[in-house]
Amino acid sequence: MSPSGNSGTTTDTKLDGPHTIYGFERWGHDLLTVLENGDVGLRNPLKPDTPPISLPSIIRDLDQRGIHAPMLLRVSSFLENEIRGINQSFAAAMEDAGYRGKYRGVFPIKVNQQAQVIRQIVDFGRPYSFGLEAGSKPELVIALAQSLENDALVVCNGVKDLKFIKLAILSRKLGFNTAIVLESPKELELVIKAYEELGVEPLLGVRVKLFNRIGGDWAESSGDRSTFGMNTDQLMSVIDRLREVGLLHCLKFQHSHLGSQIPDVNDVRRAVVEACRYFVELTKEGAPLTHLDLGGGLGVDYTGEKRASKSSINYSVMEYCENVVEAVRYAMDGAGLEHPTLTTESGRAIVATSSMLIFNVLEATLYDRVTNSAAESTDHHYVNDMAVIETYLEPRRLQECINDASFYRNELRNLFMRNAVDLRQMARAERIYLYLMSRIKLMAQEADNSPEIDEQLDALADIYHCNFSLFQSLPDVWAIDQIHPIAPLQKLNEEPNRRAILSDITCDSDGKIDEFILADGLSPALPVHDLTEGEPYYLGVFFVGAYQETLGDLHNLFGDTNVATIELREDGHFDLLQEVEGDTIAQVLSYVEFDPKDCVDDFRKLLDRATSQNRLKTSERKLLIATYREAINSYTYFE
Repeated sequence: MSPSGNSGTTTDTKLDGPHTIYGFERWGHDLLTVLENGDVGLRNPLKPDTPPISLPSIIRDLDQRGIHAPMLLRVSSFLENEIRGINQSFAAAMEDAGYRGKYRGVFPIKVNQQAQVIRQIVDFGRPYSFGLEAGSKPELVIALAQSLENDALVVCNGVKDLKFIKLAILSRKLGFNTAIVLESPKELELVIKAYEELGVEPLLGVRVKLFNRIGGDWAESSGDRSTFGMNTDQLMSVIDRLREVGLLHCLKFQHSHLGSQIPDVNDVRRAVVEACRYFVELTKEGAPLTHLDLGGGLGVDYTGEKRASKSSINYSVMEYCENVVEAVRYAMDGAGLEHPTLTTESGRAIVATSSMLIFNVLEATLYDRVTNSAAESTDHHYVNDMAVIETYLEPRRLQECINDASFYRNELRNLFMRNAVDLRQMARAERIYLYLMSRIKLMAQEADNSPEIDEQLDALADIYHCNFSLFQSLPDVWAIDQIHPIAPLQKLNEEPNRRAILSDITCDSDGKIDEFILADGLSPALPVHDLTEGEPYYLGVFFVGAYQETLGDLHNLFGDTNVATIELREDGHFDLLQEVEGDTIAQVLSYVEFDPKDCVDDFRKLLDRATSQNRLKTSERKLLIATYREAINSYTYFE
């Protein structure tokens, strides 16, 4: 374990104050708070009485150790809290309902395949015999390298070849409870072949397609048109084939994937009821089922809306567990069956809250101006007309002033294109326009504006240029418009005086974020503070632990960020558990089939040619090769 951090602690702020506009209390899952000094604080959910730790102070501590932003900060205490939460909630729901079965959850490796994350999930899940789900051969290799509890499950989903199936079957000789979930009748034939070759009986499951469809962005992952699983006709052919070859007694699992990020708890209940109908009927067919795997679906409330919407859910973890347990108990009692072991494959809900992306703002493009610029006598009259707007600028005439400024600006641009005004006039007009916008924005903050005015001013939001790659670290934000909470990490005791969209450092116009979660709903701009020269300004993107690391790409060859994993201590400080250096340029080049050594050699040849042709001095050659070497071994992000 690395040395402890001595980050300062302080108390929470009062409930009112400038920070309330960001909605920490609404979406923060009781993991985040705002301290008296305006810093974001991390709460220890495992020890609620522990003082929260200043996040900016953690960043400064890590920076002194050489772990710089941009960075992914993993908080192991948050991860342990989620694993405890789902296991203890199922246990409580089962006790309250008189449920006689057990809960044995598994984590889908695909949601976050990073080694330390998997190891911690196994460690934190050990008291609950928490297992792993493998949807591919590489993921099965990962699962079988873990020290799982004897009754923990390894659930194998997805398309499987013969090697995958053989490895899964043979792992049972080591004591692994590895269940092969059949996705199709054809896959069963591979299992039969492997059994005949190995002479080891498999532990089998069947994946049943449900006809109930969930709502939300992931509706297509549910219903009878979903990609994986079998319909009733295929299911019966598998049952008959297993009976024919004498392996029906190996069928212990039914897997019915409810969906992903299910927003409405009633969708959960309806799907569970349907899954139970199949369970009962399969048992009647002679399948000795003992486990009911209800797949994923447990959602994360990213926005804090607490309603069935795109990025929110209308239920708690406890309510989810109660609905599942109650529905299964009623179905099994009605059929006179023993209560099966319940399994869920909750991935997003386990890891999402445990990671945050932290980056610094490099500079800003401001769409206003503090000082005015006077029109000159030779300027076009539209320049003078724009300057006059300041004389009648008042709250009741804000819309009129916006209209006039926009009209004159557009007309001047047209005149510029026809060579009727020169570049210097255009520059003066732009300065006047930005100054007017600055005055209008300040006045609008104190006025009761129409939605139209707010929308027009949001279109003039500043651009804060930030040190991260959207495509590498937040691919879902770009690809599927996933919304994550984003907020400044400091100065939250000060009124933010700007509204901005965030731009990353990739050379791509899509590399921006322009939808934000605030206390009163979604906004196209984020309230931020003025940047101060020489003073870092950090922003945090929260709840990025699910999928983002795995799905990230190398757009513009920006690689993985630095990663730091910390544990929150009872004394209000933290321990650094692990650090992983972000990718160097050399590493990233190798990912796209460039050999860094060849690049250096090729560059050296160019230098030698230029030196022999007297276009380059010997001293310049030395400087250039040293600079090139330094660059190729450096961090891909702004340093």
